[in-house]
Amino acid sequence: MTEELSNALTGISGILVTPYDNAGEIEPRRQKPIVDKAIAAGVHILVANGNTGEFYALTVEEAEAMVRASAQHVDGRIPLLAGVGRGVRDACQLARASKAAGAAALMIHQPPDPFSAPRGLVDYVKTIADAADGLPIMLYLRNDAIGIKAIRDLCALASVIGVKWATPNPLKLAEAIAATDPDIVWVGGLAEVWAPAFYAVGARGFTSGLINVWPERSVAIHSALEAGDYHEANRLIAGVRAFEDIRAEELNGTNVTGVKAALAEIGHDCGATRPPSAWPLTSSQHLALQAFITTNEIRF
Repeated sequence: MTEELSNALTGISGILVTPYDNAGEIEPRRQKPIVDKAIAAGVHILVANGNTGEFYALTVEEAEAMVRASAQHVDGRIPLLAGVGRGVRDACQLARASKAAGAAALMIHQPPDPFSAPRGLVDYVKTIADAADGLPIMLYLRNDAIGIKAIRDLCALASVIGVKWATPNPLKLAEAIAATDPDIVWVGGLAEVWAPAFYAVGARGFTSGLINVWPERSVAIHSALEAGDYHEANRLIAGVRAFEDIRAEELNGTNVTGVKAALAEIGHDCGATRPPSAWPLTSSQHLALQAFITTNEIRF
C-alpha cells in the first residue's frame, strides 16, 4: 500500500452518486462537477460504485462504465476506490475492469446472499483478490454477525488493507481492531453522524454521501476529529443532522434520494433514483430538505 493511499483512507471516503439522464440511463458526465468540487474542498479519496452510487441498481456494464468515468474525472488527483460485489463472477469481472480503469484499490461490498457463510465469505474475497491481481482491498462490512474469527481471517488475506465498518456497534469494532493486524486501516462506514463514536475506539476517517452536496462541511468535521476536538465535531455534525435524518427515513430507502434531491435543489440535477429506492421525497421530506439548504446557504 502506498503512503498516499494509506493517508487517504484515514480521511474522507466520498461516495459518489451515479447520475442519470431524463430517461433513467447513466449520464457519467454529470458526475465530473461533483468530483471537482469535492477535490477542491479537500476530500481525500473518492469512491465509485458505492451504495450512494446505487451499486445494486446498476448492471455490471453500467458499473464498469461508471468506474471508468470516475477515474477519468478524478484524473489521478486523489486515489479512487472502486466498489465491486454481488455474485462472485460479476465481482471478479468488475474487479478486473476497475483495475484497468486505474482504481487505486477495491472496496468489496459484503454480499447480500441469504446463504453467505463466514468461511465462504473468506473464499469470496480471496477469489476477487486473485482476479484483481494484487490491487489493495478494503472490506465493506455491514453485518458484524459473521463474528470476530471471520473478520480476523478476512483481514489476514494478503491484499486486504482495511475495513469500512458500517455496523452501529463501536464495541464490536474495538474488539475487531484488537484482534487483527495493527496495520489494518479501520474506517467509519456510517458517515459523519457515527464518526465520533468510531474514532473513540480507534477508527480513522469516515465515509460520506454529504460530499456530493456540501463537501466543505465534511472536511471541517474530519479536521475537528483529527484534532481531537469532539465538541466542535459534534457541533458541526448537528448542523447536518436534518439532512441525515431525511436520508435515514423509510428504512434508509431515502438515503440516495435525499442526496439526489438536494443536488437538484442546489442546481445540479443528477436525475432520479432507481427502484427500490424511494423517489421522489414526500412533501414533508422536501420541505425539511429545503429548510436545511436555505439555513446553511448551500449552493453548487
